[in-house]
Amino acid sequence: MAKYIFVTGGVLSSVGKGILTSSIGKMLQTRGIKVTVIKIDPYVNVDAGTMNPYMHGEVFVTDDGGETDLDLGWYERFLDLSLKQENNLTTGLIYKSVIEKERRGDFLGRCVQIIPHITNEIKNRLRAIARSSNADVVLTEVGGTVGDIEGLPFLEAIRQMRLEEGSENTLYVHVALVPILDVTMEMKTKPLQHSVNELRRIGIQPDTIVARSPKMIDAEALRKIALFGTIPETAVFCSYNADSVYQVPLILDKQGMGDFICQRFGYKCSGADFTEWKHFVDAIVKPEHEVNIALVGKYAGLTDSYVSMSEALRHGGAACKTRVCITYLEAEKFEQNPECINDLKNYDGIFVPYGFGARGTEGKIAAVKFARENDIPFLGICYGFQLATIEFARNVCNLKDANSSEINPDTPHPVIDLMPEQRGIEYKGATMRLGVHKIILEKGTMAHNLYKTNEIHERHRHRFEVNLDYYEVLTKNGLIYSGKSTDGRRMETMELPNRYFFFASQFHGEFRSRPGRPSPEYYGFISACINKKMGKPKPTFS
Repeated sequence: MAKYIFVTGGVLSSVGKGILTSSIGKMLQTRGIKVTVIKIDPYVNVDAGTMNPYMHGEVFVTDDGGETDLDLGWYERFLDLSLKQENNLTTGLIYKSVIEKERRGDFLGRCVQIIPHITNEIKNRLRAIARSSNADVVLTEVGGTVGDIEGLPFLEAIRQMRLEEGSENTLYVHVALVPILDVTMEMKTKPLQHSVNELRRIGIQPDTIVARSPKMIDAEALRKIALFGTIPETAVFCSYNADSVYQVPLILDKQGMGDFICQRFGYKCSGADFTEWKHFVDAIVKPEHEVNIALVGKYAGLTDSYVSMSEALRHGGAACKTRVCITYLEAEKFEQNPECINDLKNYDGIFVPYGFGARGTEGKIAAVKFARENDIPFLGICYGFQLATIEFARNVCNLKDANSSEINPDTPHPVIDLMPEQRGIEYKGATMRLGVHKIILEKGTMAHNLYKTNEIHERHRHRFEVNLDYYEVLTKNGLIYSGKSTDGRRMETMELPNRYFFFASQFHGEFRSRPGRPSPEYYGFISACINKKMGKPKPTFS
């Protein structure tokens, strides 16, 4: 019988529920307990796919093509899992399902209500994932902040789970902010107390409380949290600021949280084995080298827009014992002030990420051109791959005004064009080329040397692709498409062999990058940045 852990957050959003949930999972995993994780997002969107990254950060893509909340990325990275789209529940998804059942007549004429119909749908989905995953423990993070009206049906559902599954099989974890006042330097637990009271009004008494604070809470703050939270002091923990989020499981486990949860569930576990995890963390926090990367994007105002990419760069850095310092640059800066492009000389590598629409594209293309002409290590992902193709077409193949038909439908040279099967599609949600697809790599190329295999499987999220009408002119001028779809119709990786490191992919290697097992394209990029900085010969990766 599966056991359930429910993680809620208070005081404000972005308090660290995702990292806490991932860390709890890691503490259990290191004790031999099988876990799975679910993220609940109370917004009315059916999934995250149609949202601007400035709303909730990046859209994370699962193997089966789910467009989900970015927290699933943290779960996958921390726990080395491949989750499914079913692991992300939203208000829109739940209501859509219930309304479809009502339209079919499944409720036999009953009045459909929040309780029991919506709450039953939520509980049924949680239990279905428990069964399909065969996990010992199902961790569920309830997004948003306690008190938000959107989250009430989900909180009611997890309240009912305690009654139906039993207290021995359920655990409520509440994390809330404990700020430190700048003037007096006092730790203030009152916001957390109010958050716990709000949770109680809903009918949930937390079993354990995690204080989110800039530094470790003192004994007085811990005492207050336990007293007003109505829990023993041994059930209070602190997630304080760390050099790396990957230290959080170690910090909490040292405080006894892993043992507390196991005892609460009646598990007789041997000690936690963090050997491999500590090795990775040491590489992150005690690097031997440092590189500076310019990330040129259109959502640079919110770094969570690129969280999987940033972490994949850090995974690659850890494998090279290198600190990766990322500067997030708005691409429009290079359009408004073209002379600023020379600032890119101050970086060891240039990275152009995903994106949609015309805004900032000329700035990104300028950054690609600067990297190519100055032989600065370059990596492009998805849109970065497409824009690198456009830059090459314009400036090497002399195809004047070459572009993507997404950016300029009237371009005389649509070297990037809409995929044929996308034509006529009106609905935007879940209609892109999504999820894992097989890719064939050409022997003797950088791609083949990086991945050290003929076939790879990577996750995708795009509607546009390289126009095969221009394949001959592009390759005749030196561009190599080293990775292709199994039918050869779709270009997946590109490289320039006459440059130190110039590589791009249509797929998103970052979604499968893991601590201690970085994405090969990200690892290769960081390796090249270090080697060039140190004056070493061009890497071959063979």
